[in-house]
Amino acid sequence: MADDGPDGAVPSTSEEVSRTPDLELKLPARAENVAVIRHAFGGFAEALSVGEQTLADIKLAVTEACTNVVIHAYEDGEEGDLEVDASLDDERLTVVIRDNGRGIVPRPDSPGLGLGLPLIATLAESLELGKDHGDHTEVRMTFRIDEDRDLL
Repeated sequence: MADDGPDGAVPSTSEEVSRTPDLELKLPARAENVAVIRHAFGGFAEALSVGEQTLADIKLAVTEACTNVVIHAYEDGEEGDLEVDASLDDERLTVVIRDNGRGIVPRPDSPGLGLGLPLIATLAESLELGKDHGDHTEVRMTFRIDEDRDLL
């Protein structure tokens, strides 16, 4: 019998096996941390040899999604997290921005112009909005990067 699990058990086929993200960040949802995340993505994408235009699109979309969390996810004075995962799979980069705030709901008192999500949809190959298994609000974006990668 194979010993594949950490406790000696062999994982069953019904268990979901999740892949560890290539980049994983969890920070307080504060404005200054949006710049930290943007900078991290700049270094991450540059290490992947992503083209200049694709890198600019990724950084802008990630900045918009993170800014939405900071501005909209939590009630005034409420503290919360801003989680970011990025995974590279063949020619696509998948980025997930997650929070445990109030969800994506219309706000009549919104300080924004309502252009963030449409902008992200334009920059990314795909955009999905929803909840994860832990009922966190999730913005999932994919970017095609194989066309831009520098061939050595």
